[in-house]
Amino acid sequence: MPIPPPTGPLVTRDTLAGQLRELGVRSGEILLVHSSLSSLGWVCGGPVAVVQGLLDALGPDGTLVVPTQTGDLSDPAVWSNPPVPEEWWDTIRATMPAYDPLVTPARGVGVIPETVRTWPGALRSAHPQTSFAAIGPRARDVVDGHAPDCRLGERSPLAHLEALHARVLLLGAGYDTCTSFHLAEYRIPTPLVNVGRPGPDGWEVVTEVSITSDRFDELGYDFERDQAVVVRGKVGAAGVRLFPVADAVRYAQRWLALHRSRDDTPKSALGGDPAPARLRPGRRT
Repeated sequence: MPIPPPTGPLVTRDTLAGQLRELGVRSGEILLVHSSLSSLGWVCGGPVAVVQGLLDALGPDGTLVVPTQTGDLSDPAVWSNPPVPEEWWDTIRATMPAYDPLVTPARGVGVIPETVRTWPGALRSAHPQTSFAAIGPRARDVVDGHAPDCRLGERSPLAHLEALHARVLLLGAGYDTCTSFHLAEYRIPTPLVNVGRPGPDGWEVVTEVSITSDRFDELGYDFERDQAVVVRGKVGAAGVRLFPVADAVRYAQRWLALHRSRDDTPKSALGGDPAPARLRPGRRT
């Protein structure tokens, strides 16, 4: 059976950069990008061309930021997609390599963030499960100081991005991937969980704020409906949203307090899924 021709549109580095500029991406700004390569169409050059186009649109003074999460560095007891046999858990905990920002690949966030992570000059934050990578003159300002017990809160790149007046670009990705909403979870009453992970001295358990992307799609729908700051458009075949980090966090803080009860959140990572937007422990993508 003959292989069908690829579906379009044809997307190049130049067309992507041009459409981003038309959307309103500004030279010199700081941009947090959540992305889906497959949503764009047929991209000549794949993820490399997408990163080049993003950097072209941002210019030499702009900074590109992406999530480079590593949710597989977690307790196998909470893995569900797929799970592993219980008799493996102790061995996995004893032998899982610790996080190395220079070596550990991103997991579950797509091929574009992994391309950014390995880009010449890219910097990456220190958290072993919810790191971010950045390219550009403000990269160090974004990624430095990511506390090992603060996945996506006040001592994470998200708070730095808010303070630096960064914007979010959902490039073919939905609001369920919007990590900025998680910063709001740290600003409302939220239970704590115990999170297991490999550390430099062996298996460790840290206490963290419970975070989940449950209902982020509903939150995003209401945010877009109520806030004029959301710019909508298309790049290639992908639906795109562009908005300030600070506005997303501020709206989410009010929305989550009203619409999402956390009374039944498990007090231990063994009892539930503490994973952030886009990522679930054990996912193999």
